[in-house]
Amino acid sequence: MAKKRITKVYTRTGDKGQTSLVGGKRVSKSSARVEAYGDIDELNSVLGIVRLEAEDTEIKEIITDIQNDLFIIGADLASPNEIQVPRISKQKISELEKVIDKFLHELESLKEFILPSGSGGGPYLHLARTVSRRAERRIVRLMEEEQVNENILAYVNRLSDLLFVMARIENKRGNFEETYVRFDK
Repeated sequence: MAKKRITKVYTRTGDKGQTSLVGGKRVSKSSARVEAYGDIDELNSVLGIVRLEAEDTEIKEIITDIQNDLFIIGADLASPNEIQVPRISKQKISELEKVIDKFLHELESLKEFILPSGSGGGPYLHLARTVSRRAERRIVRLMEEEQVNENILAYVNRLSDLLFVMARIENKRGNFEETYVRFDK
């Protein structure tokens, strides 16, 4: 497939608060659809920081794959259903579940809540998890208004679980001891 070249960064077409979806339909930049793919874009950017800061090479490789998936999800969200674009599939959800299951075998079960912290990419993975949860809420809101690929919501839900598990793995492999929430104060 030939690569489309981006030759211009600014178009001035959004100066009045409107943007174009894939296919050309103009919508408000505050629409639920734009909010949803904006949060996915933000999540992808946070994962770029994770790739920089993570010490574990396996996590870095997984993050690269997730970033690609998120780009596809962003395009999926920016495209009404009648427009032909790559769409996220159930297979991608299964892939996330397999990684979660693999990592859970390495971790001790939690009996208490932990504070989001850590070393290397750990804190950034916790941050990515919270951005993922916000994106999930935005996608739910969008789905209440418009038809959306249902695999997106399941993927983002599973992704937030994976990001939590990967934060714990990054911290464990980096010899950072988790801090439990204290309710006695």
